[in-house]
Amino acid sequence: MPVPSRWESLRRQFSADGYVALPGLTSPAVLAKLGEEARQLEADAVRRDFRMECMADSPRHMTTLGGHRIADASPLITGLYEDRELMRLLSSLLGETVVPVHDPVERHVLNVLHRPGDTHGAHTDDYPLALVLFLEAPPHIADGGLLEYHPGREDLNALDAPGARRAHHRPGDGYLLRSDRTAHRVTPLGRPGLRRAVFNFAYTTPDRQGATTSSASLLYD
Repeated sequence: MPVPSRWESLRRQFSADGYVALPGLTSPAVLAKLGEEARQLEADAVRRDFRMECMADSPRHMTTLGGHRIADASPLITGLYEDRELMRLLSSLLGETVVPVHDPVERHVLNVLHRPGDTHGAHTDDYPLALVLFLEAPPHIADGGLLEYHPGREDLNALDAPGARRAHHRPGDGYLLRSDRTAHRVTPLGRPGLRRAVFNFAYTTPDRQGATTSSASLLYD
């Protein structure tokens, strides 16, 4: 975790960009435990191949597992999601009180890209914050699986406009995204043998507990 002395600079960056990288967020020991947990959970995950109508028909080619099924199988992930120190850090970065999402489907999910062309197409999220923890990631920028986002833009076509950015992450890294106000997507995997596996933790503020779209139910139910 970032040390307290860095919180203010990270908060300013997050406020300006809607994104902040958290390299080395998980230690090698924790990463190994999360990876083992993810492999067990992936056995129950569901393949998704469709276009999300409520997100401008953007594609979904990925394997997913929703939070309700993770909660039934993994006290480890549920406990990490609800960690008070983690939420205290997120509150510092957002500048508001951060709380867990009540929706059991969307609160913590597993997303796996594992075939050439797999992608999590353009979207915004129902809740303000997405904390993404990388378990596996393509080793090179040219391999795809990059986060693509446009600071300050909610409209999905902004991802094809000047100012859009791309970010590469490694296993053990994380990032925080102002995901309800920042158009974002994951670029397609470029070749066989690549994998991108992440836990996505959704958080909100006390006055924001209602989903605004049907996207989560379509992807994770």
